[in-house]
Amino acid sequence: MVISISGSRALRGELRVPPDKSISHRAAILGAMARGTTVAEPFLRSGDCLSTLRCLRQLGVEVDLKGDTLVVKGRGPEGWRAPEKTLDAGNSATTMRLLAGALSGRPFRSELTGDESLRRRPMGRIVRPLRLMGADIEALGEGERPPLVIRGGELRGIEHRMEVDSAQVKSALLLAGLQAEGETRVLGGRSSRDHTERMLLLMGADLSFEGEDVLVIRRSDLEPAEIDIPGDLSSASFLLAAAALVPGSRLTVRDVGLNPTRAGFLSVLNSMGALVLESAYREVCNEPRGDLEAGSASLRGVEVEGWRIPALIDEVPLLAVLGCRARGETVVRGAGELRVKESDRIAAVCGELRKMGASIEELPDGFVVHGPVNLRGANVDSHGDHRIAMSLAVAALCAEGETVISGWECVDISFPGFLDTLRRLTRG
Repeated sequence: MVISISGSRALRGELRVPPDKSISHRAAILGAMARGTTVAEPFLRSGDCLSTLRCLRQLGVEVDLKGDTLVVKGRGPEGWRAPEKTLDAGNSATTMRLLAGALSGRPFRSELTGDESLRRRPMGRIVRPLRLMGADIEALGEGERPPLVIRGGELRGIEHRMEVDSAQVKSALLLAGLQAEGETRVLGGRSSRDHTERMLLLMGADLSFEGEDVLVIRRSDLEPAEIDIPGDLSSASFLLAAAALVPGSRLTVRDVGLNPTRAGFLSVLNSMGALVLESAYREVCNEPRGDLEAGSASLRGVEVEGWRIPALIDEVPLLAVLGCRARGETVVRGAGELRVKESDRIAAVCGELRKMGASIEELPDGFVVHGPVNLRGANVDSHGDHRIAMSLAVAALCAEGETVISGWECVDISFPGFLDTLRRLTRG
């Protein structure tokens, strides 16, 4: 799908963004591991989350999605059955990695695959520790890449130090640890997103924290829950960035998740000179949320150190766009993990923004942007990556002329209706 966007009038208004993708995945999977009925709403009806639901149905879990209300009738992991065919995670690494952890404790064979993009993503970081826990798990692709074949069974708790700050890897080990004898300890696990831990605590898991470590002890049953899912902060970030970039803009995003392990982009945006106001703060179902307001601003370049990357990993391509319009240099380092996302996000954003006139240098683990420059419309490509597509759309809003973006359909992975939202906010 090809779409076009021209330099925009101001973005004005208030809105709610789609439900949080990470929390939606976890509500479905943990609901399936609980005993009883879990209700989660509003549930994100995106490509990735629907992949999770399809896989759970193949495992014999009763899952019903009506509108944006998800009902999962869990019978515990013991109630899961061997799938009759390969489980297809689509484009969703979250689906693959979390289910790999959960399936490692089940006494049957399962196979997990995905689309071409997902089959390029590294899985050794979950395969190796799950093997140490006793799972018979193999990555069939070259370089420990999917498909994954899992013959689950009796697991034992281990102590594992994180190689990278990955919430998906941590979550896979915690879901396996729920089914393992003894204690599973994830060393350094608290520096990545903690949606899994928050939901496990909500559902009664025996979970504890020691410094930077996360510990889980086998529990026979998780308790079902009613889960109220906030708006997705990563989705909101694209609109907040657009409001900061387009003169005369003023935008309010209601009821959005404010989990501190996800909110790094907001602090960097403020450091660049954009005033993002937070209000109506509260905590629901162990997850903080509130309203955010942002408007156009004169931006300055910043240096983003590696320790800040885990809390803004999805928004790094947006920092490249913001750097194009900021005074001075914007430097990002320590983001090498972006090389193995849905695309090589570092190469993709640098290459596509250069087509629009950006002065940007690619680093092994990030980039340097020299600004400000006047971006111009161009023909650009999403690389099949929703974060790249939406970042290019934001760049197009502050560019001269028309920008044509190919591969736009990938945006439905996380933000169905994003283009319609932009058009509504710029309608005047």
